[in-house]
Amino acid sequence: MAELTHLDPEGRPVMVDVSAKAVTRRLAVAAGYLELDEAAAEALTRGGGPKGDPWSVARLGAVGGVKRTSDLIPLAHPLAVEAVDVIHHWDPTQRRAWLRVQVSCEGRTGIEMEALAGVSVGLLVLYDMLKAVSHHMSLGPARLLRKEGGKRGLITLPWAGCPWEP
Repeated sequence: MAELTHLDPEGRPVMVDVSAKAVTRRLAVAAGYLELDEAAAEALTRGGGPKGDPWSVARLGAVGGVKRTSDLIPLAHPLAVEAVDVIHHWDPTQRRAWLRVQVSCEGRTGIEMEALAGVSVGLLVLYDMLKAVSHHMSLGPARLLRKEGGKRGLITLPWAGCPWEP
């Protein structure tokens, strides 16, 4: 059975010591969606509003979320992020606004939390952009689709209904 790495033998939270781990190329891809009601969906389809283009601002928010992950998650290591790619997809049938965030770096620890934080913050920004029209929106889920590098190597996690392959 795997042990929780962020707890010491007494059960207290600790930041994992990664100094002995090898530096490897790290990549993580996460995706998630915001489910909208009709009014919010119509506003998103129309595009710009008083706060600007919702998709552009959400994409910037996702990048900001990636960059601030170690500020948001207490035991996450600050990483020197080298690249962030954010793409979006609108599914009008299910009224789901999807975001996909891919993050990469060279480091001693994984970058999955950065990808997940990017998706989450980007979707929260989209919520903020649309809330003037409606608060009837649901956030999530957000999931890891792909992870590369480190001891475990490549991990892919297919998600039925997700517009992107892991």
